Amino acid sequence: MKKITIIGNGNMAKAIISGIVGHLEIEVIGRDISKLEKLQNEFNGKININLINDNFSIDGKNILLAVKPQNLNSVSKSFHGRARRLFSVLAGISIDKLKDYISADGYIRAMPNLSAIYGQSMTALFGDEVATGEAIFLFGRIGNIIELQNESDIDIATAIAGSGPAYLSLVAEALTDGGVKSGLKRADSEKLVEGLFAGFGKLLTNHSTFEIKNMVMSPAGTTAYGYSRLESGAVRSSFIETIDIAVKRAKELGNLSK
Repeated sequence: MKKITIIGNGNMAKAIISGIVGHLEIEVIGRDISKLEKLQNEFNGKININLINDNFSIDGKNILLAVKPQNLNSVSKSFHGRARRLFSVLAGISIDKLKDYISADGYIRAMPNLSAIYGQSMTALFGDEVATGEAIFLFGRIGNIIELQNESDIDIATAIAGSGPAYLSLVAEALTDGGVKSGLKRADSEKLVEGLFAGFGKLLTNHSTFEIKNMVMSPAGTTAYGYSRLESGAVRSSFIETIDIAVKRAKELGNLSK
């Protein structure tokens, strides 16, 4: 696979382009020429752009679908022909439903996240075996990959890895505000939280969450007191319920495209 056509020019499309530019010939298709030109300038002219039209050929192309799920129906009406591969990052849209709208020789559902901008995405994949190797090549350019065995698991991955940066941003913001409330300058508090998150990924790779907690938490110490307050505030159950609600919403989005 040497070329790819990306349908959509939003944040996720931009994040993916950031990882694959220079590795593949990229064509980006959208409806707003000014947005497309801005995107092309951001990547120093290294991508090609085209406006979608009512008779847009996808015949033999490798297509990366990166539009809003509810726009699948309207966007697909512009396509004709049969794609070689269809890679979809649309939340909640099953492969069977993709087949109803777009013809292709191989289908992959993927759920990357915004960290793709820095080559640090955690991307979940599911789809046809014939397309899996190319999906690994494509999404491996933007970070780590997990291949899932059940398509329904993609909705769960969407809730965790796809939406996760927003949830962790809330945690980071709250920790920063806590530092300010206790007397730190905001810049210092932000720097501490930034460093915390940068190092935590390595901890999580090498230790279980239980191990990390116990390594930090000493009897009657500051961590134990703070942790107790989080538990009394139902933070754990709130996060669990958040994932459950997000999974349900992903499934709802799959129905909105009808």
